[in-house]
Amino acid sequence: MIEEGHLLAVFNSAHRVMKAESILKALNLPILLIPAPRKLLTDCGLAIRFSEDFRDCIMQALATESLLPEFVTRYENGKFITIWTDSSAT
Repeated sequence: MIEEGHLLAVFNSAHRVMKAESILKALNLPILLIPAPRKLLTDCGLAIRFSEDFRDCIMQALATESLLPEFVTRYENGKFITIWTDSSAT
């Protein structure tokens, strides 16, 4: 379930999102692998949900592993707002 303020990291493949999940869980970061909402256009159909409180830690851990998501979105007022995009994904 997605609630107001949740962030979703969306990846371009199932392999990458599952690897990211494994890395983040090994670091004991509070994340949840979920089906990506239909409103989001995703190639793999999965996303990692997390809170703003852990955004910096999560993004740093993914950057260290060269495993940044395609984009990160925040759920606000019933809409998904893209707050970060991987400029190298183009």
